[in-house]
Amino acid sequence: MAENVTIARPYAEAVYRLAKQENALEKWSGMLQFVSMVAADRQMQVLIGNPKITSQQLEALFTSLCEKQLDEQGLNLVKLLVQNDRLSLLQEIANAYETLKSEQEGVVEAKITSAFAMDNAQLSELVKVLEVRFGRKIEASVIVEPELIGGVKVEVGDEVFDTSIRGKLQTMAYTLKR
Repeated sequence: MAENVTIARPYAEAVYRLAKQENALEKWSGMLQFVSMVAADRQMQVLIGNPKITSQQLEALFTSLCEKQLDEQGLNLVKLLVQNDRLSLLQEIANAYETLKSEQEGVVEAKITSAFAMDNAQLSELVKVLEVRFGRKIEASVIVEPELIGGVKVEVGDEVFDTSIRGKLQTMAYTLKR
């Protein structure tokens, strides 16, 4: 998986530079999201991985499905990915592009895992604390996991803050075993 991200990053960076140069960041977000959904389709995945399908056939099929949603540059990206046998990396390219776009906009994604559903006031308060901590705007997604017993676990980039009861119990167990 990390290998795919490494391979996808230069494509995402090139698309990002082009989109920024043309002031078309949102347009490219939409195009990348669309083509990654097409590439993720189960039937398309079978075709992408089928050695009996030539790159010309795959390119013709994929572009015919996407031509109304893509501009000329978007179609050129698809053709390039087909030629380089990288069409299966579209989701990773789209994710890397969105990360670059968010960094430009000063937005950081936070994954909040909570033992219980959070109301809007609780979420808003937690997001404010995180924005102060990171000095950037936070875009939060919340997942409810009752296994945490209580508290929350927050992941922002490569930083993890685990204030859950389960996390504290695991730390205590680890400490006692030493």
